[in-house]
Amino acid sequence: MLSTPCAGSSSTRSPSTGCHPAGAQSRAQHALRGQLEHSLAVHGVSPGRPAPVEDQPAPPAPAPDSGRPVGILRIPKIAVDQVMVEGIGSAQLAVGPGHYPGTPLPGEAGNAAIAGHRTTHGATFYNLNRLAPGDRITVTADQGAFDYEVTRSEVVAPTDVSVLDPSSVPELTLTTCNPRYSAARRLVVVARMVTAGAPGPSTPAPLPTRAGLQAPVAPDPVRSAGNWIRLAVWGLAGAGMVLAIRAARRRLGGRSAVIAWVVTVPVGVVALFFLFGAVSTMLPASV
Repeated sequence: MLSTPCAGSSSTRSPSTGCHPAGAQSRAQHALRGQLEHSLAVHGVSPGRPAPVEDQPAPPAPAPDSGRPVGILRIPKIAVDQVMVEGIGSAQLAVGPGHYPGTPLPGEAGNAAIAGHRTTHGATFYNLNRLAPGDRITVTADQGAFDYEVTRSEVVAPTDVSVLDPSSVPELTLTTCNPRYSAARRLVVVARMVTAGAPGPSTPAPLPTRAGLQAPVAPDPVRSAGNWIRLAVWGLAGAGMVLAIRAARRRLGGRSAVIAWVVTVPVGVVALFFLFGAVSTMLPASV
């Protein structure tokens, strides 16, 4: 199945309610960008400003370790400027777009595939549906900057991994869930590298079979007893705080009522925050 988790609503465009709120994703991105900019400087790519676009695909590089930054993905039309990491597991996609292991790295010849969240963890691909043929995507990595032009988009079934198939030309395939807040389908955007040189080799490097590119199926959060217990605990806590505040208003007056409000309101806010986080874990994921 295509790995593009998209549960909940924790993003910069919607209320931050997930167990990994947008603020956490932003802090992770800041740290990753620092690591990547150091690596770019070591490889002679100017960090902090766009690098000159390369005139041909990069040669194949060794596969990076899981979770390591692999490049900066910039999509001006939808205001995306995010560090990509290696891997498509929940831990990797919680911090940024993830590169499918077994596909070429962005900038190399062949079909480089990237998965991203649509409605949680910064919601990098929230507006991916707005991309149209001709829109530009830029990837900056240790081997330079590479420019892509969107050629098509399609919606496929979660089990359709043909979009990860090898390509004889250098392409970038972006995947996410569709529609938002649902795991029913997958939105796929394909872009072809725009270079001054020839396209990628006519015979692409061998890649794993489709079975090797399939991500493991994530457990259904609704069937997890731990999620239900967490939801019940924080639901009761939130309800208790609301009842306590109402009781204080009825039974106390003057200064005592003010003290009750000062004590219970902050506690209630914390309880509601964790309640929203528990609710977000029960929403559907897209793996």
